[in-house]
Amino acid sequence: MSHSSDSSFSFRRQRFEIPASPRKRSRSNTVKEAILSVRPLGIPLISSSTGEVCESLRLEPHKSYTIGRKLEWCDFVFSDRRVSKRHCQFYFDSLEKSIYLSDGPFLGYGRRDYSFAKFRSGASTNGVFVNGVRIDGVVELRVGDVVGLVCRGEGACGSGISIGFLVEKAVLVEEVDYGCSVQLSPCSVQSKQVNVTLKSSRVLDNTGLLMSWCRNILCSDNPVSCIQKCIVLNQKKRIDLSCGIVLKEFPELLLGNSIEFRSNSGFHSGYHKRKRVYLTEFESVEHCDSISKNEVLVVPEENTEIPSFEIPKIASNANTERQSGGDAIGIQQAAVSIDSAQHGEFQDDNNSGGCILPPGNKFYLNRLQFGDQEIVENDGEVSLPELFHPVESLERVFIATFTCDILWFLNYCKIPCHLPVTIACHNSERCWSADQNKRISVPFSDFPNLTVVYPPFPEVIAFNNDRKNSGIGCHHPKLFVLQREDRLRVVISSANLVEKQWQRITNTVWWQDFPRLTIPNGLALFSRLPFGETNSNSICDFAAQLAGFMASLLADVASQAHWILELTKYDFKGAAGYLVTSVPGIHTHRSPYVYESNSHMLGNKHKFESRGAKFLSYVEASVVGISHIYRMSADSSGEHLKKLALLLGKCHENMDGMSEIVLRRATNIAADKNAVSVLIPNREDFSVGDFVQLGFLPRDVAKWVAPLSDIGIFAFSAYICPKEVLATALEGSNKKVKLIIYVYAGPSFSTISEVTQLEHISAICTIVASSHKYTGLWRLKEVLCQYKWPEHMESDFIFGKYTSSSSVGSVNAQFLAAFSAATGKKSVPFSDSEESDPDWGCWSASQELKNPSIKILFPCIENVKNNRSGIMASRCILCFSQKTWQKLEKVGILHDAIPYPSDRVGIPMHVKVGRRRFVSKRDKSSFGWVYCGSHNFSAAAWGRPISNTQSNWRNTRNDSVLGSRLHISNYEIGIIFVVPPPDSAGHVEQNIKDLDDIVLPFVVPPPKYGPRDKPATAQSMREALNEEREMNEALLAASAVDWAENEVMEQEEDEVLEASGCTTREREDERAYADKLWSQVDSSES
Repeated sequence: MSHSSDSSFSFRRQRFEIPASPRKRSRSNTVKEAILSVRPLGIPLISSSTGEVCESLRLEPHKSYTIGRKLEWCDFVFSDRRVSKRHCQFYFDSLEKSIYLSDGPFLGYGRRDYSFAKFRSGASTNGVFVNGVRIDGVVELRVGDVVGLVCRGEGACGSGISIGFLVEKAVLVEEVDYGCSVQLSPCSVQSKQVNVTLKSSRVLDNTGLLMSWCRNILCSDNPVSCIQKCIVLNQKKRIDLSCGIVLKEFPELLLGNSIEFRSNSGFHSGYHKRKRVYLTEFESVEHCDSISKNEVLVVPEENTEIPSFEIPKIASNANTERQSGGDAIGIQQAAVSIDSAQHGEFQDDNNSGGCILPPGNKFYLNRLQFGDQEIVENDGEVSLPELFHPVESLERVFIATFTCDILWFLNYCKIPCHLPVTIACHNSERCWSADQNKRISVPFSDFPNLTVVYPPFPEVIAFNNDRKNSGIGCHHPKLFVLQREDRLRVVISSANLVEKQWQRITNTVWWQDFPRLTIPNGLALFSRLPFGETNSNSICDFAAQLAGFMASLLADVASQAHWILELTKYDFKGAAGYLVTSVPGIHTHRSPYVYESNSHMLGNKHKFESRGAKFLSYVEASVVGISHIYRMSADSSGEHLKKLALLLGKCHENMDGMSEIVLRRATNIAADKNAVSVLIPNREDFSVGDFVQLGFLPRDVAKWVAPLSDIGIFAFSAYICPKEVLATALEGSNKKVKLIIYVYAGPSFSTISEVTQLEHISAICTIVASSHKYTGLWRLKEVLCQYKWPEHMESDFIFGKYTSSSSVGSVNAQFLAAFSAATGKKSVPFSDSEESDPDWGCWSASQELKNPSIKILFPCIENVKNNRSGIMASRCILCFSQKTWQKLEKVGILHDAIPYPSDRVGIPMHVKVGRRRFVSKRDKSSFGWVYCGSHNFSAAAWGRPISNTQSNWRNTRNDSVLGSRLHISNYEIGIIFVVPPPDSAGHVEQNIKDLDDIVLPFVVPPPKYGPRDKPATAQSMREALNEEREMNEALLAASAVDWAENEVMEQEEDEVLEASGCTTREREDERAYADKLWSQVDSSES
């Protein structure tokens, strides 16, 4: 074909031969570390860095580790005078894949003819013994070896070792890089020179670029808009589509590769492969030849280059470069096809769902995938199957989510049909229902062990305190608990259990694995962080917070209550952060003081020593049935009332205005086998047994107090406010009288993990759910107010949200001030005050109005309009009321949320991340805290403080911006990573040294809204959508769906919570229950 000398050109079409199978690249192995599991014999082996007992030793290659007596000289310590200051050393040789033990320290080593030459200084005083034989120099350790540092008697070392350890297991952590290449051999070509570079961001796809592009369009919420965006995108990228004619022959190479055309060296293509890390067990003494590969642990990304391809040289009038992120337009479907079976290695690696090591004190982002393709992978990303891998070893799974697509989840994560799975999710009708049978369902016969539960909303937050009227409430957490025999994985995310949020919307993900305990720890269910004290032992209440939250979801479902006891089997002391949960209800401040009780309710078969009793927690309850005996018709002479007043007058009130009363099992009442009477004793002569019965515990409280005290697991005491009791009795009404139940460990508490009866398991779940724990804003304060944050070093305080529904629905000065105060923010003039008043210098609403403390990040409407999938992709995950925008427009606290890293720009986000950052003037290091989880920045999620202007309880702070009561509407869960101020008292060394090591999912510092910027409110998104409709009527069909089609929208509670209050009167069923019990008491007395 003829051509002119300008831009026209000609070439002869060539044939490219594709080999039958890819040529594998040799494997590159890198040994990262060895993990030695040991069991100390006698005296424990202590880590000098953590001060804790060692059960496993992590050894890096070519580094010596010392065992001895001197803490500052050794990595591991035996505290015994018979041990030398530096007794012996470990050395891990990664090339030989061997672990060596030296009597005394190594001085160095060398290799001669594959032999290990060892050099050391003087040996230890009392020697090192392996399997009873004293070593001379250096020996290689094997699994099963018994290492002794001191021998009790000559010749008896094998049986008399008192200081040493047994090597139970040794594991090699090995990275393996895999590569693969395909070579195309063309015929000769004549053309002009060209230097064209194309970069794409998608994984290899054998169906061709055009097919994948069409799939993206079909997956989009707004196909027409997606097409328009793609065309505009390519114009911006200045793609020379004349190059497309060359790519017709090998379109498969476009996706997921970095492609470069070179005039002289041919065609080069590199693809992103994953680096895998394997566990290899060392051979044991008995089986020296057995080395087995275990499960894949890590699947981070590596860039690997495929060897060059010879391709025809083409002519072009410009050098063209394409950046990752866009899709090519104008490239025809290829005639060349590659059998997918030939790329089994590719597909296996991309879809293996291998396990990834937990992120520690930071979070990851979900790995995005559009249709069957993933975008380019980055460090710090994880997919849902990787979190579950390997599913074969899972024993049971617990999931809490807002919305869910269960069938998609079962298929996507390849869940076995026999695996027990519990999913707690939102359903307004079921969650508000009083019928407990509606709180559970088994939706799929093919998965008989999959149970869906619908956690209850308390009646106290319902409209008019009536459950039938429903109310503002949302089950909104995103939690996964994956149980295996040897470990428990806890995952906290911002993504609901639906395909769209895990594959096409950016979300945060954090997880950690907790090892199994040798002996279950029931106390962990109740241990909590002492209010106002610094926690000097890691995150000690992680288990209690997790158990309390899960128990609140499962308290109505007895068949799932076993989950709480399962948590006692795992060790949570190494938690990387603090759990922060929110549970619906109106929560009340109580005194942190625990008073000594004289009377404890316990089963008759058990003895209980009140002195030294282990206090676990307290539960807020009430007394029912007071009006039955003290109403006018029943006590016309006032005889009962006079005696009650006499005994109440003799009660000793504590600092909180409370007096101890007596709980007693009412075994003579047939109406309820669990009935518990509430008695006012004669404190002047307690031994006489002079009591006045006040009423009973409510049925739903007695059903766990009675059986758990009967079997001796717990003991109980109780307190009431005498003034409140007398006022209710005088009135003769059916008002509730509050009662505080103290919970103690009973004589049989150590057997709590062995409980098997369903009644008792359910009762334990209920008591854990009911036990007092700080929640919402108060939990935030409990965690962050441990530390004294230097206000003058603050650099920023932000809460960024591409959040679902009422994310910014009720933000006002009161809520902003409460949130800031909960995080420890103080009024600057008083930040260093040592005043005894805990509210002295607290941040207030008036100060918030004068000097706003926090920046709110929320996307402006222009960013949403430019999303890759258009406005429709964000319509259900963004909600910002127009009313709130009108209130905040002039305040200047709104900032634009620009996704980070840059390859996520244009992808909707659903993250809830907060940070308060400080910078040290001494070394410029940063410290502070970062939150991620499910909490939106709203009072529904964190709680609305309520001042208690009429309270009979002393020591309740009514003037604090955090209130004396806290109204919470939602179930939420998140985690806080804290980097304390460097000079904090009791400061514990953290894994993360600098707060900036935690990378946020948006650009910081965030750009402030400009004069024309507006948030993506529901109104602005509708207006923008109407503009698109006018531009293209074809969008009508695509967008004619209901605005809330795919997800349930949370509700806003702007004005509702102001009128909410606690239930003060007995429910009808409670009154009927008490009357029935009283009737049998009267019958027995007569």
